Amino acid sequence: MSATGGEKPVGVREFAAKKKSGDKLIVVAAYDALFARLCDEAGVDAVLVGDSLGMVVAGLDSTVPVTLDQMIYHGAAARRGIARAMLIVDMPFLTCSVGEERAMLSCGRVMQETGAHAVKIEGGDESIARSIRAVVRLGIPVMGHLGFTPQSVNTIGGYRVQGRDDASAQRLIDDARRLEDAGAYSLVLELVPAAVAQAVTEAVSIPTIGIGAGAGCDGQVLVLYDLLGLNDRFSPKFLKRYASMAGDVRDAVRRFRDDVAGGAYPDADHSF
Repeated sequence: MSATGGEKPVGVREFAAKKKSGDKLIVVAAYDALFARLCDEAGVDAVLVGDSLGMVVAGLDSTVPVTLDQMIYHGAAARRGIARAMLIVDMPFLTCSVGEERAMLSCGRVMQETGAHAVKIEGGDESIARSIRAVVRLGIPVMGHLGFTPQSVNTIGGYRVQGRDDASAQRLIDDARRLEDAGAYSLVLELVPAAVAQAVTEAVSIPTIGIGAGAGCDGQVLVLYDLLGLNDRFSPKFLKRYASMAGDVRDAVRRFRDDVAGGAYPDADHSF
């Protein structure tokens, strides 16, 4: 889809311009055409098709089992709903951590088969930086991801805030600089103390997007299902719900159930 109403599509340059101007970047994670369209119409800068769909949509315990084909399916669906926002697709486990060639082929597939504008790659060590550098050389914009990296949940030891001590905080800064040098155009900082996230943000010239990382980042991202209150069993400290739709959904389905059971639906107004 193309931008409508004279609105300029959001891209890498717009991300960079917002950091320079101090305007906050707004990113929402969504996984299908309808929700992507609603986010786009609401004026977000980017829609992220996160591998969090493994837990949010598929009911998995982590993002590790999510496959490249699944990301491509959901990425292509979300792209069909977007007219203006930037579409970013997560690269799942193993696609970018086991060599540059695999990273280039995997990211290339995502771009070709989804119509995405960028990919997101987790991690900050030198091997990841090499993969990012190779992918960027192909002309593919890359968003990095530091702090708590969900694909490493088993080695990190669960969903824990990262960078609490001086040494680990410095590693985050060093990793952020490494990813910037590799060509990443932005970074997600997840579950990082606010002061550390702000230090990372000030240490690099590319925008940072926080989730559970305080107000000092250049933008914020939340999962749409979470901010809508659709998953009322998920209540991390960083989450602010902007609606309480889980109750609305249950109530609507119960009323439908009761109307059908009682013969009130369909009535003459809803029949041909």
